[in-house]
Amino acid sequence: MSSDQDWQRDKDAFVTDRLAAGPLARQFTQLTRTLLTAPTVEDVLQRVLEATTAMVPAADLASFTLLDSDGQFHTPAETDEVATELDRLQYRFREGPCVEAAEPGGPAVAIAPDLTAEPRWPRWAPAATQLGMGSVLSTALISGPPSGESSGALNVYSRSRHGLDGADRDVLLLLATHASLALAATDAVTRTELQAAHLRKAIDSRDVIGQAKGIIMARRGVSADAAFDILRRTSQDLNVKLADLARTLADRHTEIDLPTH
Repeated sequence: MSSDQDWQRDKDAFVTDRLAAGPLARQFTQLTRTLLTAPTVEDVLQRVLEATTAMVPAADLASFTLLDSDGQFHTPAETDEVATELDRLQYRFREGPCVEAAEPGGPAVAIAPDLTAEPRWPRWAPAATQLGMGSVLSTALISGPPSGESSGALNVYSRSRHGLDGADRDVLLLLATHASLALAATDAVTRTELQAAHLRKAIDSRDVIGQAKGIIMARRGVSADAAFDILRRTSQDLNVKLADLARTLADRHTEIDLPTH
């Protein structure tokens, strides 16, 4: 058989394998194409998060944790403000899955199938349960050579107890690898700009959520924590991002009110 025939045979076999690929393989192929055309690092992270919620059925929320050179954690991208709050609590308490996975020398995967019975994080697990979460899974991002140490984590939160399993872990490890490669291609300036942009977004979100909480507190005569819980549960019921719901309430507070739970 000639070399041309060998090449054609191998090509035909490759095409056949591609056509036989399952839906998950096709999703990863599409994600790779999408990431290659992403104009900014922020777009890359958001596209990975979108893929995460699509490929992990029980993923209600997702976020990224990055570890700065000074040892400080921050959340550069998330699917909802509630995910940011879950991350912030871990940074404050210095415990939780994303903190463990993001730390150099930490585990590649940190998973809690049932947060109501999780002894490893005595402060964070009850707080996460209060925010409506039932299970969590974080996978480490890997920095480039020579250290190969973790530089952050990809986090998934599910409202269902035992909602995340081994198959989800495997998918998340692959997604984290995609994100790691994208981050490795950026320089320190890009990361600094990303952090600054997200800080501005976070400040704006906190401001508008604070306004919405104040409106609810005044109308219902409830505490700040209770007002936030009303916002969170309503955003969940309406399938609307918490910050977007808060902005609508703040802008149109004379026209609308949130339902009573």
